Amino acid sequence: MNAPRDKITGVVLAGGQGRRMGGVDKGLVALRGRPMVDWVLERLRPQVDELIINANQNAERYAAFGHPVFGDDIGGFVGPLAGLHAGLARAQHPLVATAPCDSPFLSADLVARLYAGLADADAELAVARTFDQPHPVFCLCRRNLLPHLEAYLAGGGRKVDAWYATLKVVEVRFDDEADAFRNINTRGELQSFDR
Repeated sequence: MNAPRDKITGVVLAGGQGRRMGGVDKGLVALRGRPMVDWVLERLRPQVDELIINANQNAERYAAFGHPVFGDDIGGFVGPLAGLHAGLARAQHPLVATAPCDSPFLSADLVARLYAGLADADAELAVARTFDQPHPVFCLCRRNLLPHLEAYLAGGGRKVDAWYATLKVVEVRFDDEADAFRNINTRGELQSFDR
């Protein structure tokens, strides 16, 4: 019998500006008739104990999906670490899993595999990897990293990989599910999937 796992808060990162898609809010762009964030929520919801959304615009529209919505605590659209920071500050559970709003093909066992990797390595953070490519916005980390991340951001740090380099990180291989980490950044990519 498996030991019970720690409870996990899922954070959907929808706080970007969508520059490569013409400045639109990517999470709300329709894919096959539904907003992209809806696909992500549907896949992440069964994997976590609580789900929250990080969005810096259109909060009312995101709230309509039925989960708490919050913006970055650090202004200026400074990137995914600001969304993780805000998520860690609001999470009700000891572990936090993140996924971006523009990856609608999210793996159904993402959190379970990240959790196994985190536990086996006794790491502070687990990140998904396919072949030679890490996917830093698909991670599972300990909520108690909040003060460490806060200090990094306060010092002007913005790069995800530079922050990870200061932690005990384990990379979890998803070579068998590489397509699950495809994200949609441009109108052209959207059209290629929207069939």
